[in-house]
Amino acid sequence: MSWSIRDKVVLITGGASGIGLATATELATRGALVTITSRSSEKAEAAADAIQNSTGAKVQPLALDLSRIGAIDSFLHRYRKMRDAVDVLINNAGTISGKRRLTEEGFELTFASNYLGPFYLTNQLLPLLSSKEGARILNVSSELYRNAKGGLDFGDLQLDRGFSSSQAYANSKLALMLFTLELRQRYKSIDSFALHPGVIRTGFGTAPESGLSMSVMMKLLGPMLKKPEYGAQSSVLLATAPKAELKSSWYWSEGSPANPLPIANDSKVSNELWKFTEELIRKAKA
Repeated sequence: MSWSIRDKVVLITGGASGIGLATATELATRGALVTITSRSSEKAEAAADAIQNSTGAKVQPLALDLSRIGAIDSFLHRYRKMRDAVDVLINNAGTISGKRRLTEEGFELTFASNYLGPFYLTNQLLPLLSSKEGARILNVSSELYRNAKGGLDFGDLQLDRGFSSSQAYANSKLALMLFTLELRQRYKSIDSFALHPGVIRTGFGTAPESGLSMSVMMKLLGPMLKKPEYGAQSSVLLATAPKAELKSSWYWSEGSPANPLPIANDSKVSNELWKFTEELIRKAKA
């Protein structure tokens, strides 16, 4: 099957800055119908204006807070009025909380923003994705998933018994890897990929929830890191390349296929996590 990104409907979370903005700019320039999200509607609108001013391509901005199920429902209500199908969903948004914070629904913030929210958003959009031949889901993970040594502890996924920001982040990215694996098992008509974009100079770690020390560290490291355009290369490749060129790998690191560790490639665990997550969301919405 031939594949061209031109006129494809693309949704990019966290598309108002960093890797997401670079991805949105490139795909919109190639003729995709792109929607970007940000927690701030003003930030999303400013990014859309910047893309149009620099490339002439129009991008649709919408507000979306992935840490809150209710906010995702509100976003979906607005989005479905605009689009009746999705060709490419890029779960790009992510954060790291410097201390243990709970959302209004009782979830640990990093876990909710990086995994639980994307899981719920994706599941709600699956009917729109499955209606399009060749639809793709890209989950922006991180090689730091490797730091979730021993895998996920289903008895303490949200680190009630000893929180560290680095462990919460690693767990959320491992969960995103396992989510991708399970998507591929359950929805074979959709091409689902996880990717590591590289260590990139973005606003990551500088949000208010990340804390002052992490913000200072990330700003100091910034000049030594690669540009967002480099980080966008994997997302752009996986969104635009014909399926035959992507071979059989579901995990990509910095533009090349990579082999995930066994902790991220266990179909029994991925199925357990899916069911566990569904139950968490069911209770939150009850």
